[in-house]
Amino acid sequence: MPVDIRILTGEGLKDALDDLARLRISVFRDWPYLYEGSMDYEAKYLQRYAETDGAVIVGAYDGETLVGAATGEPLGDEFEAFQAPLKERGYDPTRIFYLAESVLDPAYRGQGVGHLFFDEREAHARKLGFEQATFCAVIRPDNHPKRPADYRPLDPFWRKRGYEKMNGVIVTFPWQDIGDAGETEKPMQVWHRTF
Repeated sequence: MPVDIRILTGEGLKDALDDLARLRISVFRDWPYLYEGSMDYEAKYLQRYAETDGAVIVGAYDGETLVGAATGEPLGDEFEAFQAPLKERGYDPTRIFYLAESVLDPAYRGQGVGHLFFDEREAHARKLGFEQATFCAVIRPDNHPKRPADYRPLDPFWRKRGYEKMNGVIVTFPWQDIGDAGETEKPMQVWHRTF
């Protein structure tokens, strides 16, 4: 099914936040996030995009339905948890663009949308004057009981895009896993690229 890619900033971005929240809750229930989302949590979490100059949503639409989205913003405006490990290694977060979530309804996968998500966020970052980008990937143990038997890591895809793991650079961030009573910290591997 073909999709229409739209670059959302400003009011367009704000108008898409509720749809993005619903999409995140749906897609992130799957491995490796296993996220027990709620609209209340999403409203608080996503509000930073509405308040950040330079934030972007790359939306994938089927008609007027948001079926996929990738977000980004200057790392200096991100949660401190995402900045701290890079600061500790001498990086200046104000010089790095952060590629946050990428979510895509499973029915629309395998059509190159993931590449478009990276292309458009990187182009947006360059327009803003950034020469570096980073993102985080959830770390789960290989023997986790909810890991699908057919799971394939996205590492080869990210490497083809020019990203590499930053050895020893781990972010921890809390969310509630499916079936858990509350939030727990989850480790995420930082990946980085210079354009």
